[in-house]
Amino acid sequence: MKRMALTFASVLSLVLPVSALAADIPVAPGQGSLAGAIRTADAGDRLILQAGTYGGGVTLGKTLSIIGQNGSEVIGPDAGSVITVDAPDVTIAGLTIRGSGSDHQNIDSGVQLTKKAKGAQITNNRFEGNLYGVDVHGAKNALVENNTIIGRRDRLMNRRGNGIYIWNAPGTKVVGNSVRYGRDGIFVNSSRKNVFSDNRFEDLRFAVHYMYADNTEVSGNISIGNHLGFAIMFSTRVKVIGNTSIRDRDHGIMLNYANSSVIKDNIVREGGEKCLFMYNANKNKLLNNTFEKCQIGIHFTAGSDRNTIAGNAFVGSKTQVKYVGTKDHVWTGNYWSDHSAYDVNGDGIADQAFRPNDAMDHILWTQPSAKLLLGSPAIQLIRWAQKEFPALLPGGVVDDAPLMNPPPQPAAPLVQQASLR
Repeated sequence: MKRMALTFASVLSLVLPVSALAADIPVAPGQGSLAGAIRTADAGDRLILQAGTYGGGVTLGKTLSIIGQNGSEVIGPDAGSVITVDAPDVTIAGLTIRGSGSDHQNIDSGVQLTKKAKGAQITNNRFEGNLYGVDVHGAKNALVENNTIIGRRDRLMNRRGNGIYIWNAPGTKVVGNSVRYGRDGIFVNSSRKNVFSDNRFEDLRFAVHYMYADNTEVSGNISIGNHLGFAIMFSTRVKVIGNTSIRDRDHGIMLNYANSSVIKDNIVREGGEKCLFMYNANKNKLLNNTFEKCQIGIHFTAGSDRNTIAGNAFVGSKTQVKYVGTKDHVWTGNYWSDHSAYDVNGDGIADQAFRPNDAMDHILWTQPSAKLLLGSPAIQLIRWAQKEFPALLPGGVVDDAPLMNPPPQPAAPLVQQASLR
């Protein structure tokens, strides 16, 4: 009979899905209790951690869920990763996780997902003081959602780890997280088909840092007071849509060898240096963005060409456009806050084309010492002549249909929240 019962159980396990056989297992706090529960649990079980402290440095080699209740803390031994996931379809939720090691080579993290961790879900956790928050290292279709990640401040910024590190993890989504301190908020390298949306980044080097990540989306994120907001580098077909950069020190958005991408409905405001920097970025579409109150609205150089730039608002920057070159770039239908023009027929388009730069701008960019002559009558005469006789203007940017009024800003409810801080 016993042999028949075992046979029946084996057949039942083949017929029913794992979730139907899964059990909810309560786990009490203690130094070795979590490791013991992982060891004895069956695939598909849910480990329900009661409030209290648990020892980290554990590895999940089977499909499990670890669900924390209020006050559940997993603390690592200050070496390695606190939780390593080495099995598919694992869920980790509702925990406070801290105590990783400090080894960059091994990417010591709060949670580390190996390439076997396909479909992992890391949600609603709080990460404190780990070298890296979440390392998605080759795990396809993972989800990192609604976590709070507070990085380290005990070393120089470039020697800290990233909040979320994505490497070769196609299909991974990073949604609704808050990342502060550390090095970069999200650093993605050699990946594709990822989505990074509705996250908030503060006090970092880069909010989002791309390297070789094609066919991806960055949407609805907020970057506040970082060195650089959204850095899209060596990537193609990226959608950068509806993001906000407030008071980022260097650039709000940077496109470096970024091609065939869509930059749309973003707001960059009060940047310390450049709202948008484009370096050898080609065949991109920049549509309906607002670049406001930076030292330079947009700086593009190093052969950036064949870009469509339309429907944007350039508002109140000290220099709206910086471009050194002799080739004309025609932009169409942007708003320029410093363009004094008439609209006789009332169609909303200025009667005169607009060139944001003149010959003196080009001289000052290439010969900064010439700034000493800015107040001289000769300089004023040159600028007057260029205004009255546009044929004297050098090659550069010209908007052939400038708007009389700024287009409506994109609907971004989180922008107001960002501005309040």
